[in-house]
Amino acid sequence: MKVPTTSVSTRHGSGHGSGHGSGHGSGHGTRRVPPPSLASVASSLLVALPLLVAPVPAMAAVAADEGSRVGPFESRAVPGGIAAVDLGPADGARPEAHWNGRRVAVLAEDGRWHAIVGIPLGTGPGVQRVTFDAADGTEGGVDFTVDAMAYEEQRLVIEDTRKVNPEPLDMRRIEKENARLKVVKATRVEELLAGTGGFDWPVAGPVSSPFGLRRFYNDQPRRPHGGIDIAAPEGSDIRAPADGLVLETGDYFFNGNSVFIEHGLGLQTFYAHMSRIDVAAGERVSRGQVIGAVGATGRVTGPHLHWSVGLNATWVDPLLVLGTDAPPER
Repeated sequence: MKVPTTSVSTRHGSGHGSGHGSGHGSGHGTRRVPPPSLASVASSLLVALPLLVAPVPAMAAVAADEGSRVGPFESRAVPGGIAAVDLGPADGARPEAHWNGRRVAVLAEDGRWHAIVGIPLGTGPGVQRVTFDAADGTEGGVDFTVDAMAYEEQRLVIEDTRKVNPEPLDMRRIEKENARLKVVKATRVEELLAGTGGFDWPVAGPVSSPFGLRRFYNDQPRRPHGGIDIAAPEGSDIRAPADGLVLETGDYFFNGNSVFIEHGLGLQTFYAHMSRIDVAAGERVSRGQVIGAVGATGRVTGPHLHWSVGLNATWVDPLLVLGTDAPPER
């Protein structure tokens, strides 16, 4: 068990930040309705959370044990992982917490508040700090340690070279998609729609590419793999792994037909390369509901589902929110 340090200092006001993302469009075979603004999508579900909490005692707070769960989240403080950071007794209203300029989820578990921090793959090992707001105008801070994590390398051959080195026209489309997805990934519903249990796998089949791989396309280095790939025949049903709200659907340059679902408190799931989309932006979905079908759209070498899990606008290892370690067999 790691024991972080707590500090309390007087301050006025609070700071926060948001994340980043990639694109938007409309896909072949997609059932679409004119998309509402993201503000209107989420506004009916937003629950105003009071920002005042009981005064934070000046005592050492304890981070969650490695591998323990807080709600649907398994704590593993590594690059691409999740840190569940103990903020103290849950004897007042929910505090608001931030890490590295980003607002992070806060959940109560066993009578204590925990900040749930999604750690970007590019984060180096070392001490990090979560800050949170107290009722008396003070700021509390809790340190936690990110451990080193080495991910394997993967080399893929893409026949459509434009998907590796986009042309100027492609880049203009990609830039528009990135701007749209920056808004999508910063959108959050202020309650946990998904419930506290682990997520279901969205499709049956073997994992063909795990999370975090250092990827090379046609021998050119690209971003690490921000999700997992599940091999399944084209047309296989994709199901929502938990309750949520559809934020966005569309046809993206790299990702093909895609869906983004917000599960509450900034916990999002992303589905790419689909052959068919069966939901629309603004739609509430339930665990197990079919949201589309496996395909081979976008930058792919064959039919599969690319599935990502986002937390405070960064991709994290999906295994850390799943109820089982392996998908069901076909």
